[in-house]
Amino acid sequence: MATGKEYIGLSRIIGPIVFIERITGVGYGELVEIIDKDGTRLGRVLEVSEEYAVCQIFQGTDNLSQESSRVRFLGKPLEVPVTEEMIGRVFDGLGRPLDNGTIPFAKERRDVNGAPINPTAREYPQDFIQTGISAIDGMNTLIRGQKLPIFSGSGLPHNILAAQIVRQAKLTTKEEFVIVFVAIGIKHDDAEFFRRNFEETGALSNVVMFLNLADDPAIERLMTPRCALTLAEYLAFDKNFHVLVVLTDMTNYCEALREISTAREEVPSRMGYPGYLYSDLASIYERTGRVVGSSGSITQLPLLTMPNDDITHPIPDLTGYITEGQIVLSRELYQKGIYPPIAVLPSLSRLMKDGIGKGRTRADHPNWSSQLYAAYSRVQSARALA
Repeated sequence: MATGKEYIGLSRIIGPIVFIERITGVGYGELVEIIDKDGTRLGRVLEVSEEYAVCQIFQGTDNLSQESSRVRFLGKPLEVPVTEEMIGRVFDGLGRPLDNGTIPFAKERRDVNGAPINPTAREYPQDFIQTGISAIDGMNTLIRGQKLPIFSGSGLPHNILAAQIVRQAKLTTKEEFVIVFVAIGIKHDDAEFFRRNFEETGALSNVVMFLNLADDPAIERLMTPRCALTLAEYLAFDKNFHVLVVLTDMTNYCEALREISTAREEVPSRMGYPGYLYSDLASIYERTGRVVGSSGSITQLPLLTMPNDDITHPIPDLTGYITEGQIVLSRELYQKGIYPPIAVLPSLSRLMKDGIGKGRTRADHPNWSSQLYAAYSRVQSARALA
């Protein structure tokens, strides 16, 4: 990589994207500094060819001079500090403190891109995480090492549910447990709700918060879950914590991905999303699991809002292919005043059978769960005949 190599001038600026021509020795994912009269802005190389490099700028490109800006490639990818001192702290989407505290002292910084866990190195998920939500614990049990999304809709209480799970989640064993809470593209009042809720209840002492706000640059939105998962991997596989990663809202992440793809003038796929949406989501979700030789685990609970409550929309559709089930929130139940409005029949935890029963939850758990599903189904059949 071209450490310290500088160029003058930008060939094009499109939204948060800049194009630099006639470059050599630059690598994909490399950090870049754009220096102009207003100061220094940080970016990341998205694409490299023989003719040009395409870079995303974290702070945006407002008032950026196309002719006089200096470009310096740093020869390294985006890295975040990883340390246990980050537990109980609040950071922005790139891992910078938001709580007026000092920058955590870390002996190590890691590349945020990471990699999905090698299938041959995986251990099968087992043992459950208690969320305190009966429809999840009883009917769609969350297993350590699982990725179990929550499908919601605009106006439904998914933020309240996410905060409740963060407050209540625990293990039934005496092992180390921590929660990494990742807010992606949320409004300021939602960010304040989560932060105040965790502080007032004392939950923050066992939580690491990453907050990316709606008015933050789109490129930062793409980096936020990767920064959080890099820390989660360190805590799980280096320090043997069981880590629950709660991500909300993955729909905002996908919208940012579509925005960046459009700025890069890529050929769109379904509903304007890039053709690599599936593989991009998989690069996040597949960083979940258990690894041979480590007693820790990473469990993901991503929340997403389905546009127009459409479960066939590309975001929930592709998420369902990658993950191991789904929790579906019902607008009909919510309008009837039922909380949490979890629709049990379309919800599913594919790994539930491996973490319940004798020695884990209770011996009769599989039987009464099946009986409850049968009862729900009979009610649905009776309603259809009425």
